[in-house]
Order: sequence, then structure tokens, then C-alpha cells
Amino acid sequence: MSPGLAKMWIAITSMVFMFISVFSIYISRYKVKNKAVKAVLALIAYILMILAGIIIIFVVFSGPTPE
Repeated sequence: MSPGLAKMWIAITSMVFMFISVFSIYISRYKVKNKAVKAVLALIAYILMILAGIIIIFVVFSGPTPE
């Protein structure tokens, strides 16, 4: 697998993390009534959003890949 393709998959993983975090925040705020489940979902969402941000920073600042 080329370095460019690997970076693409890493970036797609980050986007999936962002999608999951947005979806779980929506679920925890508007659909779940149990406070413990709300807290767990929100915690997972914030952890995934932080990981996604770190991954995107890595992808952006690692520069272009050689051909």
C-alpha cells in the first residue's frame, strides 16, 4: 500500500469518527432519558471527536506523499 493510500484511509477513519460522534451526541441529547447512558454516549462522542481532530492534524501537517 502506498503512503498516499494509507493517508487516505487514515483520513476516512477520522471522518467516520466525526460522524459517529455527531450521531452519538444527537442520540444522547434528544433520545436517551437515562443519565448514565447519556454520560457514556457523550464521553464516547467527545473522545472520538478529539481523536478525529488529532488524526486530521497528523494528516494535514505530515505533508504531501512522495510518488
